[in-house]
Amino acid sequence: MWTMDHLPLDQLKKTYGFTPSAEWINRVTQASARLALGCSASFVSADGLVMTNHHCANECLEQLSDKTHDYFTNGYKAPHGQTSEPKCPAMELDGLDHITDVTDQMNKALAGRQGAEFTHAQQATEAALEKDCVAGDPTRWRCDVVTLYHGGRTALYRYRRYQDVRLVMAPDQNAAFFGGDPDNFNFPRYDLDMAFLRVYDGGKPAKTTYFPFDPAGPKDGQLVFTSGNPGSTSREESVAELGFERDVMVPFIVGYYATMDGALWQFGRQSAANRQDAQDELFGIQNSLKVYTGWAETLADPTMLAGKTAFETSLRAWINADPTRARTYGDPWARIDAAIRVERDIFVPYAMLEGRRAPMGVQGDLFSFAKTLVRGTAERDKPDADRLTGWRDANIPAIEAHLASTAPVHPALDETMLALSLTKLRQALGADNETVRLVLGHESPDQLAARLVHQTKLGDAKVRMALWKGGSTAVNASTDPMIVLARTLEPAARALRARMDDEVRAPMRQAAEIIARARFARDGANTYPDATFTQRVSYGVVKGWNERGHDVPAFTDFAGLYKRATGADPFRLTKAWQDAQNRVDLATPFDFVTTNDIIGGNSGSPVIDAQGHAVGLIFDGNIHSLGGDFAYDGSLNRAVAVDTAAIIEALKVVYNNQALADELTRGHL
Repeated sequence: MWTMDHLPLDQLKKTYGFTPSAEWINRVTQASARLALGCSASFVSADGLVMTNHHCANECLEQLSDKTHDYFTNGYKAPHGQTSEPKCPAMELDGLDHITDVTDQMNKALAGRQGAEFTHAQQATEAALEKDCVAGDPTRWRCDVVTLYHGGRTALYRYRRYQDVRLVMAPDQNAAFFGGDPDNFNFPRYDLDMAFLRVYDGGKPAKTTYFPFDPAGPKDGQLVFTSGNPGSTSREESVAELGFERDVMVPFIVGYYATMDGALWQFGRQSAANRQDAQDELFGIQNSLKVYTGWAETLADPTMLAGKTAFETSLRAWINADPTRARTYGDPWARIDAAIRVERDIFVPYAMLEGRRAPMGVQGDLFSFAKTLVRGTAERDKPDADRLTGWRDANIPAIEAHLASTAPVHPALDETMLALSLTKLRQALGADNETVRLVLGHESPDQLAARLVHQTKLGDAKVRMALWKGGSTAVNASTDPMIVLARTLEPAARALRARMDDEVRAPMRQAAEIIARARFARDGANTYPDATFTQRVSYGVVKGWNERGHDVPAFTDFAGLYKRATGADPFRLTKAWQDAQNRVDLATPFDFVTTNDIIGGNSGSPVIDAQGHAVGLIFDGNIHSLGGDFAYDGSLNRAVAVDTAAIIEALKVVYNNQALADELTRGHL
């Protein structure tokens, strides 16, 4: 997972005889993109056409649906071509413009500081760097200060921001998630997990650098690259941090998600409308639950931990072998141990009230709006340098887009999720907890959730924007019950965040920075940093693997899809696919696997060849890749992608969308 400014040129030349040119690197940088909601994407025509996954467009599909149209389930095609493409209500796409190393500035600002002073200096420096970077135009530019190597390096990423993102085409859910949860993170796969969007600039399709689309797809054994935005990995974390995740964090999250999975499943069974409203949330929860279950298995693997322990022991020995090194680096692991002791004490209340380490906390769109208004207006009253991360001037356009979104709110779903999260809050913190008593009073979680959802006015974007424009004065005076709930929770949530920032994150960053410097001094900076939801390039080859003595081929095809179809969910094909069976080329490749190193956040990444042409679309990994957060095993870990040949065949024959197929092959409208 190499950063664009630190590609492994020597390794590529030695292993594959390929050295990417400056033009190749520039095209990969400019043609790649990310969706702010947490997925990757790419430009595939000069007229702003974007390729990503169906499951990355789920939110847009659901928000554009109504009582007579379920685009999530049935798919979407702009009825009159490009002139009728509807705007996704709450979607932002960012294209990387350039990366600037700001390590020296950050190190100078943080030198000698500890605890709260360290946190404030970090926030102030980041704010100044980001404000200067957007050059007074935060609606056009997005700038993020990114910590790499856990503090060993700091970079400033500038993105071209697109907030006018429109839907072009998405297949039906049966095709996009064929095989459902049973096939998820497995292979063979037969998923057409694709969606096409378009970014607009000034009301017209944006002019973009793009990956030419190869309708033939890749070949077995071919060198290929992925360019995406892997969310986070823990490969550089200490043994103590991994132990905390194994013993505390992952079991808690698995339990929480398992409860939510059951609640949403039952909610969806109550009516067709409920199923439609909950399907995106349920998909995300089930996917995450499988990921964290895989984490639990990996973290329990003694072989993985033994390797981490051996590396850590050798680095400690190297430091202590020389008095000068011992004085220079000290014992950073002791700092980590102290920080983890604090984190063990506060993790559960922090997760339930602040909900930033994992998507937990108090749930529902309506409460999300309330929390954004309460915290956002309070932070906006402060100088930019004094604000919490995520609330600075550079972030305001995204916050305002969230509040102004015209996406529908589903009250019944919100009530269910709010009631469940309040129940979990009471279970986790205890009925005698002061915050729990303040929140619930004499009501049950079900009673409180029903009252708040039925009485709040925050489902109306005009009401939300009026409160936002009125600032903290308007929000503090509001009697809206959802605002009152957010105000009630805010003091405890802020206090926990302050402890997490000052007593956990600050000392852990300082310790990790020392470890990174020691590693650089001993081994050189010859590896990539942990994932940070920033653009990375991974190289590999199209290749199957051996599963317990059985060879798993690298490709599936259309013939295999029809053979796998049973007529019942999740192996059911829609009528369009059934009717096309005698017309499609059954030998056309469908999905394929590669040795590329990917992780969550890479969904929607293009697979590109050495010429810089798109030959596939990443949508998943195999079951072995679930341990990729902690280590990469090239013998078993596989990325799973849709073949570009399958995309063209499906567009032409199944969905009768010749115009989109032509744009892909031509590279323009």
